[in-house]
Amino acid sequence: MSRYTDASDEEYADRGDDRPGLDDLEPVVELLDDTLDPEDDEDDEDDYPEDATEDDIDLVVALYREDGQPVAVALALELANDLDELINQLRRIPGDGGAVGLVSIASEFFVIVRVRGKHVQVLLSDEMAAADWPIARDVADFLGSELPEDDEDAGPIGDLDILADVGLPDFEVEALCDTDDDSDALVERIARKLKFGTQYRKTVQVAFGL
Repeated sequence: MSRYTDASDEEYADRGDDRPGLDDLEPVVELLDDTLDPEDDEDDEDDYPEDATEDDIDLVVALYREDGQPVAVALALELANDLDELINQLRRIPGDGGAVGLVSIASEFFVIVRVRGKHVQVLLSDEMAAADWPIARDVADFLGSELPEDDEDAGPIGDLDILADVGLPDFEVEALCDTDDDSDALVERIARKLKFGTQYRKTVQVAFGL
């Protein structure tokens, strides 16, 4: 037999449900909204550079050797805005010793990416470019590099010895980064140093009109 009488049932029913309702939770919801302010995400997005356009992108080229022979291929322009995807595409190339990606933007700076299996090396010729261009920012983020406050503190960042074992020592790479020549011309000099000159020249002429 229940220890509650019919009268007590009616009494509890009249009291209603005194648990907190949605109205009582509104201040908590408002507090959470303040904590998870969407404007914080918007600020991060506003700080990220806009994508380079087709007119901005000088070239995106991959160099590799197949059965010992040099091969140069043009890559999709959108890879000039996405370091992660560029790395993924280079990893798919069945080169003898991996692949080297070369990117030049607006004749201002270049990026070198070398992928050998899981091993990835990157170089940005001018770290100041990270303030204005997505792939340069991607490289800085990949390296965990802070943006310099002014041009005097700027320079190349990444692995200067990225191509040292294939004919281009670190001091020559650093010298190239310090010159005032257009970055697309510097990239061609790199390709020649790596013994890809003829293949590179044909590829950029056909694909990019350079």
